[in-house]
Amino acid sequence: MPETVTIYEVGPRDGLQNEAANVSLSDKIALIDLLTSSGLPAVEVGSFVSPKWVPQMAGSGDVIAGLRYDHAARLSVLVPNMQGWERFWNIRSAMEKGPDEVAVFISASEGFSRANLNCTIAESIDRLRPVVAAVQSVGLTLRGYVSCVTDCPFDGPTPPDAVARVAEFLRDLSPMPLSLGDTIGKGTPETVGAMLRAVQEVAPSTDLAGHFHDTGGQALANVAIALDMGLRTFDGAVAGLGGCPYAPGAPGNVATEALIALVEARGFVTGIDRAVIAKAAKLARAMRGSA
Repeated sequence: MPETVTIYEVGPRDGLQNEAANVSLSDKIALIDLLTSSGLPAVEVGSFVSPKWVPQMAGSGDVIAGLRYDHAARLSVLVPNMQGWERFWNIRSAMEKGPDEVAVFISASEGFSRANLNCTIAESIDRLRPVVAAVQSVGLTLRGYVSCVTDCPFDGPTPPDAVARVAEFLRDLSPMPLSLGDTIGKGTPETVGAMLRAVQEVAPSTDLAGHFHDTGGQALANVAIALDMGLRTFDGAVAGLGGCPYAPGAPGNVATEALIALVEARGFVTGIDRAVIAKAAKLARAMRGSA
């Protein structure tokens, strides 16, 4: 039987957070509800970060309260610190159903950590310890993001052993799956391959996901090398939404529809309805004024 590749949809969070135009609450909910009806196994629906720094995510509490939950998709939210956790849990604990996964993040480069989190890598780990403990105490699952796994907009190329080191830091907090992010899209199959070889020394391929931006037009080639090296989970953003507000010049993530086409062309199955994804992509383009 063909192997399954898991597509993890990050457009509603990692995509929309970088859109300049304000996206209405009703549009966000409509997009997510359409995505969850497509057969996608996992969708990241918002983040509980400071609305001052990431205004598009200011209404994440209203989003999760307004979503449908009559589907099989796992929903997640990004939580950077205890303040974010408390905001999220105050809402989630009052809901009969809601997101059951919390994502935390760390940078593989000191320059990006200071710009994005205003702290060192070591300090960011200390901030995450109580978040991880809180998530575990209520029985939700965890996902970890590692940023700048091949290149940093401030420090230049990221050494593969630095990525392995921070991956190990996160896995020491909890044996969570990790999404490895080429945040500014400068990765190539060669640099992605070197990074993966290092990380696979500290975490199994089954617990790793590829998260590739298409700045340099290499995202699909990077997916291909990651497939060859045993990864079976990839992050995508419908219609290629997004980027990163702390990575100047970084355009969107690899488009979910292109990701599905690639992995299915290589003989894998995803279980996702491409026609529904096409509708979601049209809606996403309209939301950012590019329909």
